Amino acid sequence: MFKKFTLTDILLFVSAFLSLIYSEILFFNGNANQAIFIGLWVPSILSFGIYLKLINKDKND
Repeated sequence: MFKKFTLTDILLFVSAFLSLIYSEILFFNGNANQAIFIGLWVPSILSFGIYLKLINKDKND
């Protein structure tokens, strides 16, 4: 199952996960505005990964 993931996929997933964790840490430390700002990065990072997948799929077809 994990053989389908490329290095780019893994790096994007790890960066999205780390930004989610960092956002939660900021929120529970009382920095709600900063936590929301960082938390908004997660869907942006994941959508960028989907975009890269679609571009690579089009090149391979």
